Amino acid sequence: MTSTRVTSDKASPPAALPSRIDPALLERLAGLVTLAPGEHDALEVRIPFTQGLLGRIPHGTPADVDEAVRRAREAQRPWARTKLSERARIFVRYHDLLLERREQVLDLIQLEAGKARRHALEEVLDTAMVARYYAHHAERHLRPRRRRGALPGVTRAWEFRQPVGVIGYMVPWNYPFNLPITDAIPALMAGNTAVLKPDHQTSFTALWGVELLYEAGLPRETLQVVTGIGPELGSTLIGGVDFVMFTGSTRTGKVIARQAGERLIGASLELGGKNPLLVLEDADLDAAVDGALRGCFVGAGQVCVSIERIYVHESLYPRFLERFAEGTRRLRIGPALDYSVEMGSLTSRRQMDTVAEHVEDARAKGATVVAGGRPRPELGPFFYEPTVLTGVTPAMKAYADETFGPVVSVYPFCDEREAVERANDTRYGLSASVWSRSTRRAVRVARQIRAGSVNVNEAYAATWASADAPIGGMKESGLSRRHGAEGILKYTESQTVAVQRGLPLAPLPWMPEERYAQTMGGLLKLIRRVPGLR
Repeated sequence: MTSTRVTSDKASPPAALPSRIDPALLERLAGLVTLAPGEHDALEVRIPFTQGLLGRIPHGTPADVDEAVRRAREAQRPWARTKLSERARIFVRYHDLLLERREQVLDLIQLEAGKARRHALEEVLDTAMVARYYAHHAERHLRPRRRRGALPGVTRAWEFRQPVGVIGYMVPWNYPFNLPITDAIPALMAGNTAVLKPDHQTSFTALWGVELLYEAGLPRETLQVVTGIGPELGSTLIGGVDFVMFTGSTRTGKVIARQAGERLIGASLELGGKNPLLVLEDADLDAAVDGALRGCFVGAGQVCVSIERIYVHESLYPRFLERFAEGTRRLRIGPALDYSVEMGSLTSRRQMDTVAEHVEDARAKGATVVAGGRPRPELGPFFYEPTVLTGVTPAMKAYADETFGPVVSVYPFCDEREAVERANDTRYGLSASVWSRSTRRAVRVARQIRAGSVNVNEAYAATWASADAPIGGMKESGLSRRHGAEGILKYTESQTVAVQRGLPLAPLPWMPEERYAQTMGGLLKLIRRVPGLR
């Protein structure tokens, strides 16, 4: 990654840059970044397909983070006083604008992240669904709730939800549009303001989404963006905000959790995964193969919920492996900015090196490469074939470590118990998939898997796209949840207000303490016997 001094000259777009993305757009987006006074360097953003220069973004500093937090904090109370119905109207407009303008952001997602267009489209569709969901259901989740008071008739209690304050976001490059926007929407709907630190590789995509929010009516002060390098800015961001949301590696998530814990602020973390797919003996084989192809190679495998381990009942294993390997070989890969390809590029040299290392380590230690297993430099610098491995053992890196690339290991199993045990034999617990013709059986198996999201007869999309249902990780795959009630309530503090009427919760002035103790004991026994008062 290159850091250069900001100058007045504009970057020349590479020949492959489509007409929907021009230097003027990129320059305008870069102008949305919050900067403290002073000169700033720039970071080059390069296209994974070609390594050609896409544009430049400001190289943010800790002072920029401090300035962004200051602006967001000043805006938070006025924003919280805005009627919830007005906040909702903003996100309904956003939903409509996004669907109208999606072609431009699809280009940006592809050019910054290198993914196939069909996978970029998933980001756009999910973002629209989340915007619509919270616009229509945030009020239900946030409304005051009457709670049972200490003593019936004399104590009345309510639970209110107050915004936490300023939320800090650190988002990765693999979902450059969906994650920064869908995580911010519930926080903003709850009355918080936000400071967003997108990955430097994919900042233009995030900025495009933020600019569209401004156009939809979101006050600019409520959502600040600082671009730059995560390790240079993360500590300052955590040190200034009231809650931090991070998506990324488990290693970095643990560091962030420690830093948040030192300040006693909340943290929501979606971290790594080594996600399993189970094919039971009564599964629809063709459907399972198709689901596995989609689940393993979405985003070139650079997706936290993508499948890296497949367990197939021994009665289906030979046929599944043959069909899955053949389907993998037929996948169309390339850099096209249309729907003609089924898998795009890896995003960076680092990811390319990790994928190659895992495959070569497995090959050297005795695994069999059934499909793929090699880079494709003639397509672009970071293209790697979708790869299927068998014979992977605990001695190999691909067995337990997250590859985060288009590599999957396939194993046979003899019975349901073994399948569940092997699925759970990981330090991760993010997502899983179970395939069976019997819904009842599949759900029973799913409930035994220690993962925050388990799909039945679908690879990953059913849980992810169900915006009313929480998703997140168990074990070392993270803390807290996004989506649903939990996805917005985590950005609030619960506040109880109780009103005592008539009698105090203490002895009356004329009542001896012993008499008060007897009276209260008898009253509590009475309440215990009345079902409606328990």
